[in-house]
Amino acid sequence: MRFPAHLQFHEVTPDRWPDFAQLFQARGGPKHCWCSIFRGVPKERATPALKKALIRGRIERGEPVGILGYLDGRPVAWCSVAPKSTFGRLGDVEDDDVEPDDIWSITCFFVPRELRGNGLMPQLIRAAVAQAKAHGARVVEAYPVAVSSPSYRFMGFVPAFERERFKEVGRAGIRRHIYRRLLHPQR
Repeated sequence: MRFPAHLQFHEVTPDRWPDFAQLFQARGGPKHCWCSIFRGVPKERATPALKKALIRGRIERGEPVGILGYLDGRPVAWCSVAPKSTFGRLGDVEDDDVEPDDIWSITCFFVPRELRGNGLMPQLIRAAVAQAKAHGARVVEAYPVAVSSPSYRFMGFVPAFERERFKEVGRAGIRRHIYRRLLHPQR
């Protein structure tokens, strides 16, 4: 069954921390990761408590980390979208003529299992693009994998980004593709 209405999306800001924590700590939520895999958390100290504290610190400082999708006033979906410079190594494009500060990256999605398959992915991608554009991004970059990939599935699937007018521009390792969508003309 498809949702009859669109989700409402909001940037994760300090006042939305309780909703963010609720979604991440719910059954099946990413409470062990706290969306830190590409955010430079040292592996040797990467306890769930540390990851939670670090992402909370970013949010409290007003750093963009992503968006929450709400259904009937409750948080039901997450997409990490933020300036590429706030992440560690995601993958680079050869002969790139885009200024690094102009790129925003989509790195993670989470939807509770019971809500998957309800058409949320296009809504999440569109909302992430709108968020990046509202913050002045010129390019939105994503790192999806093939539907058959055994890993990195939290980054989304290639066909979903192709349907949203993203174009492949490179590879990041053996599984992740680099896809981009141009939002504004280059300077």
